[in-house]
Amino acid sequence: MIQQRNSDLDIEERLTRETNRLAEKDLDRIAKAYGDLLQSVGEDLDREGLRRTPDRAARALEFLTQGYRQDLDEIINDAIFESEASEIILVKDIELYSMCEHHLLPFIGRAHVAYIPNGKVIGLSKVARIVDVFARRLQIQENLTTQIAESLMRCLEPSGVAVVVEAKHLCMMMRGVEKQNSVMKTSCLLGTFKDDARTRSEFLSLLKD
Repeated sequence: MIQQRNSDLDIEERLTRETNRLAEKDLDRIAKAYGDLLQSVGEDLDREGLRRTPDRAARALEFLTQGYRQDLDEIINDAIFESEASEIILVKDIELYSMCEHHLLPFIGRAHVAYIPNGKVIGLSKVARIVDVFARRLQIQENLTTQIAESLMRCLEPSGVAVVVEAKHLCMMMRGVEKQNSVMKTSCLLGTFKDDARTRSEFLSLLKD
């Protein structure tokens, strides 16, 4: 039974990856652009270590930007269920990897997503998938945080949604001011989390546990 379930998940993952693929002509254009970039900084594309780098980099960029080609409704699918739960549901420490739209360098961190059901709950894994849909685009952290919260508010219609994202940005660590230990934190509070101080306080307390 477990093997069959894992097999089904593998099939779903493969289908998802195929759906999110770029057209070959677009991959070729990206690979050529990477080749031109490498030559522009003085590299030799005939060097053994770089012969296939433009193609590999194009495939990597395809994966890192697959959020543009994902449909949120399809990802959520039939994973919304009726429930009488009425207290805060919090999913903490969802790993995220995104790309800064200003310098095309990664930022890496965690998202904490909470909501208060209003007759419906969503499958646990779908919360992480919602984070990935928006993280796998060129982003700034402020917009990413808001997009996660607003999408969950739209699809689930809960009493409230709260999202906190904390991340380290390589555009700040590797270049510019080169500060290695700085962490950026952003939040978006909607519905009850924004309007009710006690609910907001309970959410912040749960984050500390």
